Amino acid sequence: MYEQISHTLLNDILNQIKPEISKADLRHFYTRLGANFYAIHSLFEKLYGDRDDFQEHALRLVETMARKYINRPEVLKDADAGRERDYNWFLSQKWVGMALYVNGFGGDLKGMCNHLSYFQELGVNMVHVMPIMECPEGKSDGGYAVSNFREIDERVGSLEDLTRLADEMRQRDLLLVMDVVLNHTSDEHEWAEKARKGDPKYQDYYYTFENRTVPDMFEQSMLEVFPQTAPGNFTWDEEMQRWVMTVFNNYQWDLNYNNPAVLIEMLDVILFWANQGVDVLRLDAVAFLWKKIGSTCQNEREAHLILQLLKDCCQVVAPGVLFIAEAIVSPSEVIKYFGEDAVIAKECEIAYNATFMALMWDAVATKNAKLLNHGIKSLPVKLDRATWLNYVRCHDDIGLGFDDRDVILAGYDPASHRHFLVDYFLGKFEHSHARGLPFGQNLKTGDTRISGSLASLVGLQYAIETGDIEVTDNAIKVILLLHSLIFSFGGIPLLYYGDEIGTLNDDSYLANPYKMDDTRWVHRPTINWEKADLRNVPGTVEYAIFSALKRMIAVRKEIEVFADFNNRELIEVDNPNLFVFERYNLHRQADHVLVVANFNSEPQYLNLSEIGEWKQQQHQIVDLYTGKSPDIYKDTLVIPRFGFYWLHLA
Repeated sequence: MYEQISHTLLNDILNQIKPEISKADLRHFYTRLGANFYAIHSLFEKLYGDRDDFQEHALRLVETMARKYINRPEVLKDADAGRERDYNWFLSQKWVGMALYVNGFGGDLKGMCNHLSYFQELGVNMVHVMPIMECPEGKSDGGYAVSNFREIDERVGSLEDLTRLADEMRQRDLLLVMDVVLNHTSDEHEWAEKARKGDPKYQDYYYTFENRTVPDMFEQSMLEVFPQTAPGNFTWDEEMQRWVMTVFNNYQWDLNYNNPAVLIEMLDVILFWANQGVDVLRLDAVAFLWKKIGSTCQNEREAHLILQLLKDCCQVVAPGVLFIAEAIVSPSEVIKYFGEDAVIAKECEIAYNATFMALMWDAVATKNAKLLNHGIKSLPVKLDRATWLNYVRCHDDIGLGFDDRDVILAGYDPASHRHFLVDYFLGKFEHSHARGLPFGQNLKTGDTRISGSLASLVGLQYAIETGDIEVTDNAIKVILLLHSLIFSFGGIPLLYYGDEIGTLNDDSYLANPYKMDDTRWVHRPTINWEKADLRNVPGTVEYAIFSALKRMIAVRKEIEVFADFNNRELIEVDNPNLFVFERYNLHRQADHVLVVANFNSEPQYLNLSEIGEWKQQQHQIVDLYTGKSPDIYKDTLVIPRFGFYWLHLA
């Protein structure tokens, strides 16, 4: 969009730009900058326009983008051009992700290269490498306390190793996903060290205060993220003789985005990793980016403006790179992290569907889909050119942040129902075989979250310990049922490493003093590759899960209606144990797939007269996953215990 004031400023900036930049070949850069600059200028002015040094920072912003464009490798510029032409590329049903810790999966980055064929064997083509930037040995928060944003932690390798991994993955058509922690740094970061020594420039990179007056005002409305292990939101630094905001842990200092220098530094970090060959950047803790007295300091309007600005700037330099919003908030809030545009994601193209994940775990515990059906109806419709990241487990805990209104509509009392779920997954409920652990217990509110591997939470650990064949079979069925939903729901399915071979809880973290108080480490395993080799041995648990998921992924990639174009319709049925929805082709009315999931431990039935078109042509119905016709008696579809169908009219 052309607008005189902003483009006059742009011309002034370009006239001041350094000669070594202006002499470079910047044709595509200038085209994209011109197209985006009105939005960039408007956002930057909304955030920082009242500052006397506004134009100075605006110049630095443009120079940062120009330098990163000049340094962007040609192979990545070619990829950008291809993704610009095929702008819906990431909405395809062909993408399947996996999240992992490098040291747990391959030992280090070189070991990762040795196991790339594993992803291809399974069908995974998008790999999220959990945080690998330099961090302290002890106070690392699993890698999210970064002490150097431009170096790889030496325990997993070097920057050269990462570049080689990215190159090898590109040749195999595998996408590389990496974390950038936007909200905070380690207290051992260079900026924090300079702030600690009294440098006012870097003290302004953080929220630091001489006394408790301002912190106490913040605390009146701020929530506690880790009330058990890190109560409060401020920490006294003895050397600096100041209070510093530390929302997550006392060694993680929150960055001050009221300062435009911080935003430009973090943009530079984002573009640095984009230039290393990273295809997708997972932006951590985005809900916390803007702090305001009198608010919870989460989901503030300015946080969205920051993300819009970062996206616009990234589109100028590296338009083929996607953003994932790590915002585990309510559905009404998470949808905002896609952006405000009616169609195009102007903040993050991808967001975690934490609501869907939590609702599926409720269905596992209750053996019915009542809350799942009500909760999904409350999930807002996303933008057309944005997509969900659907997952069963991840590196984090399971929160039970359901909307109380949905819980009541499902027929439960919110407080007692959450208490039941905690008891169920901790194995305290009479008929539960789950082996979960509590995390983040808040003694003030009674809230508790759940840690544990997928296999241990669905009863496989209990089954193996007791030798119970029936429980083993049921646990495997539930693992496949849950994955069948993330593969068919609409979005990018994200597996968690180890789940594909039934990895159990790993208690070894208890021997590590830096990890022993954080139960989430119980589901951050080190892969036993001898055990993983059992995926090729029929009759083993590993084979049963891996081979089924492998087939499921292959079939998913062939089902065009599983691409994510807001082409899903939830179908209400009388049987409360079933979760039923239809995926359809927006352009070919005859092309649709009916997904039916049974969360009960007994076979269930669905009267096809409830879904007219399926009743009329039931003799032509085929389950795409098995390739066989399902069991239908008269007008009644029978779904096995913990079973699922992907039904298609042949």
